[in-house]
Amino acid sequence: MAAMAALGRRLVPVLGRAVGCRRVQTPPGSQPPPYEESSADFAFVERLLPPSIVPDPPPHPSYPTPSGWSPPADPPPALPYYIQRSRYHNLPVYERVVSGNRRLTDLQHVDGDLWALEREVRELLQSLGVAEPEVQVNEVTGRLRIRGHWGAELRRWLLQKGF
Repeated sequence: MAAMAALGRRLVPVLGRAVGCRRVQTPPGSQPPPYEESSADFAFVERLLPPSIVPDPPPHPSYPTPSGWSPPADPPPALPYYIQRSRYHNLPVYERVVSGNRRLTDLQHVDGDLWALEREVRELLQSLGVAEPEVQVNEVTGRLRIRGHWGAELRRWLLQKGF
């Protein structure tokens, strides 16, 4: 590789240009061709582009909607923590299976005092009959990981709290 670079440097004085570069022939003193910028045609392109944000959901006559969705309380609850909805306006509660049979529930987008939320989640799970709930707190990413599939119960509890 170094030999090829050295050869290219030796050929520059001989050829008058760098090896591998093409010369573009332009007449001396010429200007680039004029161009016209049309904004009227861009309206046709904008129709084809995907939206940059997810629009706010339309108002419904009653909640929860037939799909089970409910809006967050306005104003948000006065708690030491806040759980932000996902970009699709859903609660950030996700269930997953790891290593074939290990069931986990993740609660994401948590801001504020994660330890207060962890205590309340433990109390919720103990009221549901779990003797010693296993809850892992990750302060860096703002998420709680709970052993078991508790997605429906957590969503119901979060909606009651006003999230």
